[in-house]
Amino acid sequence: MPFIPHTDQDKHEMLESIGAPNISALFDEIPAELIHQGLPKIPAGINEMTLLSLAQDYAERNKNDLCFIGAGAYDHHCPAAVWDIAMRGEFLTAYTPYQAEASQGTLQLLYEFQTMIAELTGLPVANASMYDGASALAEAALMAVRIQRHKQPKILVAGTLHPFYRDTLATILSNQHIELITLPFDSQLGLTAVTACEAYQDQKISALIIPQPNFFGCLEQVDELSDWAHHHQIISIACVNPTSLAILKPPGQWGKFGVDIACGEGQPLGVPMASGGPYFGFFSTRLEHVRQLPGRLIGQTLDRAGKIGYTLTLQAREQHIRRGKATSNICTNQGFLVAVATLYMSLLGPEGLAQTAQHCHHNTHSLVEAMQTIPGVELVFSAPYFHEALLRLPYPAADILTAMHEQGIAAGYPVDEHYPNLHNTILVCATEKRTAADIERYVSALHLAIKSQGTL
Repeated sequence: MPFIPHTDQDKHEMLESIGAPNISALFDEIPAELIHQGLPKIPAGINEMTLLSLAQDYAERNKNDLCFIGAGAYDHHCPAAVWDIAMRGEFLTAYTPYQAEASQGTLQLLYEFQTMIAELTGLPVANASMYDGASALAEAALMAVRIQRHKQPKILVAGTLHPFYRDTLATILSNQHIELITLPFDSQLGLTAVTACEAYQDQKISALIIPQPNFFGCLEQVDELSDWAHHHQIISIACVNPTSLAILKPPGQWGKFGVDIACGEGQPLGVPMASGGPYFGFFSTRLEHVRQLPGRLIGQTLDRAGKIGYTLTLQAREQHIRRGKATSNICTNQGFLVAVATLYMSLLGPEGLAQTAQHCHHNTHSLVEAMQTIPGVELVFSAPYFHEALLRLPYPAADILTAMHEQGIAAGYPVDEHYPNLHNTILVCATEKRTAADIERYVSALHLAIKSQGTL
């Protein structure tokens, strides 16, 4: 709805009604030295026409390259119908329903979202979303520590987990005296071996975090890892890409027993790459752990007339109960993005999601094979991969990426900042949006970029 500011007459009448001489008198308990004395660096207001012209000028400075970057944010196609429906007022203006039962439409949508996430992950219970994938993983770690409260708060983290996720884990868990142990990975395969875990099997570990696919795009040996965790009474946490789950085994079916918790980033499900966000997280678990589930859980019930209704079944967040008893203290729920994801999954259905995943897999393999026809370009790891792969270049990655950018291509993500031993390597991704012509353009541009480096 539009915002209409108060007029001077409105302010005068309100102040007169409450008996205050001016607005400053309403804040007289604030010491004068703490009151801000204006905004000298903020320019004066401008009219609408000038503002739109300025915004257009800023927008034209953007350069949208052909995107082959993945690394946690993926350039997928979103059907037009998704955003046409999502932009309806019922979805667009709705937020977290604090008086939830009055928001039956919102609750039904969240219930459907939970059902779809439960089906994708192969676990019986999913919540009504989290802030983003990285914080969802941190919440999963906290949940594992609560479940394993009789153990030392130690968590094994695969070294192949996204480095930003590992940073988030450290930020959230370090102040809660939870020890994070990063496991080494096989330098040939790009995977976390079970033998890396065995060195800690006698240390009363609380949880093991398993990415699938991992940061390098490789497919971890999830059956062996999850079974090892179960055998040693360790909570297993899967951090997964939802697109991959359309064709890969769901976490609830890993190994003989499945994982205890699954979570991840929902951005691939219809959310565009909008200059870094916003994103949303998804989260699912076993039924026996539901009391430790962070966030909110929507349930289906019957009203007095026997009609189906929806309600907040579980809501142990800080605004509902005492902070110390809350299962989660990150209250933001990305409700609008959950609506988008629900519409996206509904419109594509299982077959559409599987086709998207298959196209991503095929396109990335086509890209990697074509790149390796250029002398000096080689695949770093030998393990199977989904829709990302790490390749080594014959010259510094930063120089190659700059040269590719000049040709209008966002060519990949350099990883040596996070993994110093992986010199001159880039992570590349080709989603279903990349055509054969796009891949051909990429390879031609890479050939020119490498050739130019050789002549410097």
